[in-house]
Amino acid sequence: MRGGRTVDAVTGVSFGLAAGECLALVGESGCGKSVLASALLGLLPGNAEVRGTAHTGGRELLGADEDTLARQVRGRRVGLVPQSPAAHLTPVRTVRAQLTETVRELTGTPKAGLTAAVTAAAARAAFPPDHLDRYPHQLSGGLAQRAATALALVGDAPLLIADEPTTGLDRALADRTMDELRRHADDGRGLLVITHDLAAAARIADRVAVMYAGRVVELAPADAFFGEPGPRHPYAAGLLAALPERDFTPIPGMPPELDALPGGCAFAPRCPRVTDACAERPALTGGTACHHALDPAHA
Repeated sequence: MRGGRTVDAVTGVSFGLAAGECLALVGESGCGKSVLASALLGLLPGNAEVRGTAHTGGRELLGADEDTLARQVRGRRVGLVPQSPAAHLTPVRTVRAQLTETVRELTGTPKAGLTAAVTAAAARAAFPPDHLDRYPHQLSGGLAQRAATALALVGDAPLLIADEPTTGLDRALADRTMDELRRHADDGRGLLVITHDLAAAARIADRVAVMYAGRVVELAPADAFFGEPGPRHPYAAGLLAALPERDFTPIPGMPPELDALPGGCAFAPRCPRVTDACAERPALTGGTACHHALDPAHA
């Protein structure tokens, strides 16, 4: 709700995620990526309304009560690398204390083995052992990110949602983090990576879902999306063209406010291929929601 009005932050999103697969959800800030992740884990504010279904391991997520989510789902069935790690770390406890509790609760490691297990958990996320006794306010943004990633990996959950996991990391650490997340999938678990870092997505994703104004506008295999023939939706093509290693040409204009979406295609005001047909909202068909999808030979 915003100002007494209902805002459709995410609409009509539907996809599956197989064990051993990584799906990268990409798009500009404000397109609904993180709202989707929060909905799956019951972390939306109290005035939010969620309709639909989401299953993992036969368990319904969207209809689960808070006690079930807290005791049986979060960390155990579904892990989360949060978008704002500093806000998710307990401010009055050291990183070591938080890792120790998480390791003990999720893995059942006996007291004698906790010190080694905590050090190993920190190492998975490249968190330096000499910083384990620091409090969250003593960490840089990058260190907080690594601490949150270490906590999320402890339970080896069947589904891991990583929301902007490379925030605050240099390229080398970002690549190392993404490789560790990829190993999570390679061990037979599902991985949903939410990111605006297209280089990170290209490194580990099997499929790519592109969101714009609360909807998925393209869903494609990663090798085809980042290679040949390339994306088919003009917005998706614009995201790639904006990369420094490509055309370094930004998409003109700004995304619409979610409470002021146009009646037809939400991307039409920014699209170079717009026609009168775009007054009607396109459905996601064949992996693309566009009346004028780019020809596969456009690349």
